[in-house]
Amino acid sequence: MLKTLEAGLQAWMLPGILALLAVIASYTLYRLTLAVIQHFSKQRTVPRLFLDAAAKALGLVTSLLVLRALLNGAPDDLPLLSPVKQLVTLLLILSLTWAAVRLTSVIGDVIVLLNPVLEGQWKRARKVETQTRFLVRCLNVLVIIVGIGAALMTFEPVQKVGASLLASAGVGGIVLGFAARPVLSNLLSGIQIALTQPFRIDDVLIVQGEWCWVEEVTATYVVLRVWDQRRLIVPLQWFIENPFQNWSRNTADLQGTVFIWVDYTMPIEPLRQEFSRLLDTMKQWDGKVATVQVTESNDQALQVRFLMSAPNSNQNWDLRCAIREGMVTFIQKHYPSQLPRLRARLVDTTPEFEGNAKQSGRPPKKSA
Repeated sequence: MLKTLEAGLQAWMLPGILALLAVIASYTLYRLTLAVIQHFSKQRTVPRLFLDAAAKALGLVTSLLVLRALLNGAPDDLPLLSPVKQLVTLLLILSLTWAAVRLTSVIGDVIVLLNPVLEGQWKRARKVETQTRFLVRCLNVLVIIVGIGAALMTFEPVQKVGASLLASAGVGGIVLGFAARPVLSNLLSGIQIALTQPFRIDDVLIVQGEWCWVEEVTATYVVLRVWDQRRLIVPLQWFIENPFQNWSRNTADLQGTVFIWVDYTMPIEPLRQEFSRLLDTMKQWDGKVATVQVTESNDQALQVRFLMSAPNSNQNWDLRCAIREGMVTFIQKHYPSQLPRLRARLVDTTPEFEGNAKQSGRPPKKSA
């Protein structure tokens, strides 16, 4: 056993040293060439983006190609030559898959770079970015599946199993379809969302009562950033099957309301004047909508609605809070008696008083 091992090591000594030196030399030459190209090229160009994204993977591919060529020229009587060749081939396929994934991933960055957010065209830019992210992730999944399949086909037993699987492809396809139904449904939902655009990156949504922004879109789920910095993970299929609110579908500007209850004796015109004065001091107001209306009344008070507009949801929220505080402060300072009051009637129900009332034929006297 030891003699066999020693003989194998001696046989691999010279080819192994030559292979190691060749790999080191090829990788060094690759890094020097890469450094020269990066030095004389601009960073934000399309070829440079592809090169930077796949630089590490391409270095590994170059080294494995040199190693594979050396193994092909090695003597056939080297021990364990066939398993080593298969291992190098497997690593080469995986490294090529890695390089392909990196190159397809940068397609999204290139398309976003070629479609910058220009003034007044933010909607188009976000639409292009959202569609690109969906399609790139689907393409990455396809590349990974092909790479794994090619890697498995390097093993002879898998090739034999492949022939039998093709014979029973009908039953196997049905079983695989049921097993992968959640994944496939999310992938198909992603394609549908990418084409129909119910939401885009950075859109403001109301999902399950949460006010949030679309932060990231993957092949199977959407990452939503809630206003308090929490993250809500929602499967793509959910957006196809459930309704949700999109506050920035076409434009980001919104109208907000503030409701305040006041007494019936409260004059409305001073509220309208104070509301206009407050809006003129608010930088969140876009100057489009400013309305004061009595929208409700009951047996105790009036409901006054203050309607205003803002450029986006964040400023709309801040504006509503500021107006609510300002109007309440105004009423407290200038009309404190016109705040909502509870009216009641006090009735004297003592027996002596009721007896006197019955004798006189008059109802019991009430005091307010």
